[in-house]
Amino acid sequence: MENLTTRDNQEAVGLLEVFGLVCAFLAADAGCKAANVHLQVFDKNKPANADALPVPLLVTIKFRGSIADVEEAMRAAEAVAAAHTGIVSKYIIPRPTEDTEKMLTVSALDKN
Repeated sequence: MENLTTRDNQEAVGLLEVFGLVCAFLAADAGCKAANVHLQVFDKNKPANADALPVPLLVTIKFRGSIADVEEAMRAAEAVAAAHTGIVSKYIIPRPTEDTEKMLTVSALDKN
């Protein structure tokens, strides 16, 4: 049986940062329904200028799968996020390095 790290190293990752947790859930749901991807733990960020933002919390969605599936998931998720609170940033990493893989597991959602 392959371990999670081995499987993840063979998968692309799509990173989509959006405004707010509700928007993240909606976008993640759309992405997972549009393509054969799975989610890695979300992450959050409350920047210094949070009060000036449309929603004071930024959430990063992490889609995992083949490059083609991640691209399709990202397109669907971006459409939903753009129709709600909006997109902050987006990027696809075709083959994350081992060090990047370690960082992808980091999440501040369980922290205050």
